[in-house]
Amino acid sequence: MGAIAVLAAAGAGWWLYKKLDENITTDTSAAAELERYAKERPSALVRDARNILLIGSDTRAGKENARYGRDKGTQRSDTTILLHLAARGRGVTAVSVPRDLMVRVPSCRKRDGSRTPPRFAQFNSAFEFGGTACTVRTLEKLTGIRVDHHVVIDFRGFKDMVDAVGGVRVCVTEPIDDPDARVRLKPGARTLNGEQALGYVRARKSLGNGSDTERMDRQQQFLGALVNKVQSNGVLLNPARLYPVLDAATRSVTTDPGLDSLKDLYDLSRALRSVPTEKVQFLTIPRRPYRNNPNRDELVQPRANSLFKRLRDDQPVVVVPGDGQNESGSEEPAESNRHKRDASPSAAPTFTGTNAAVGACG
Repeated sequence: MGAIAVLAAAGAGWWLYKKLDENITTDTSAAAELERYAKERPSALVRDARNILLIGSDTRAGKENARYGRDKGTQRSDTTILLHLAARGRGVTAVSVPRDLMVRVPSCRKRDGSRTPPRFAQFNSAFEFGGTACTVRTLEKLTGIRVDHHVVIDFRGFKDMVDAVGGVRVCVTEPIDDPDARVRLKPGARTLNGEQALGYVRARKSLGNGSDTERMDRQQQFLGALVNKVQSNGVLLNPARLYPVLDAATRSVTTDPGLDSLKDLYDLSRALRSVPTEKVQFLTIPRRPYRNNPNRDELVQPRANSLFKRLRDDQPVVVVPGDGQNESGSEEPAESNRHKRDASPSAAPTFTGTNAAVGACG
């Protein structure tokens, strides 16, 4: 009886492993395109440090995504985050890349096989016209940082992930009523289900000044709350709770060949499990309104290059809470004070942001 029980458990475990493993979609076309440009890509400078590009796709393809609008055959990346995993589990730094940042986009291969000309354009146009590979190459040329892996998630996948962990608690600072994002929320601490969470991170035009800046701040706060939820309720150590999360995660993502197995994702989660939530931090690339169009962004230099260098060299990035200002440089006193703090050769530069230890409503 004991032997039969062991064999049955082993058989069930293998079946579950195969099911989860086969859920994952591999992005072979992006991998092939990146291989064509292998010689021009930056090198990884620090062993064991990893950089993963997270891309949120607004595609309307598929039944679940179609409810948010008509499928026009294109997709944009209004959410792009570079996730830097420091060597030896010293910390995780998530850097949001503004969708409206004006950058040099290289010539990229389109879905129909034709190529786009090199151009100076918004960052999210790289994903719209050239897909994941074009986004990776654009970011690498902008930052000099080697992207080791990429993960793409769509609306349905995002909702499934949130529901799998039992919802995520956030602080709603003002009433939200956004028909475009399909969300209505009252102020206060709220535990959001998948549908509500998707609206919360997508809402823009009905909140504040309607800028993408505030939306990125909300997305960072939400991801911090999600990390806190996963680490605090024993999901990673409880098989009964872990399986639904793994099932949702593997069904939700499209990855490069280096992350397309359950073992790869497990190794990644194991590396993240030991990182304290206060060492999981979020910030946005230093930027300000573009001089030729205030509705677009441009980098604030030399602060942006300072951030890129620290990430390339796997040096600590110091993130401090905001004081009502952002990294746009639009407020001269705050920017001047930051430069004074950074003036000492021995002092590491600081960047405005937050960390996953910050709870809902403070």
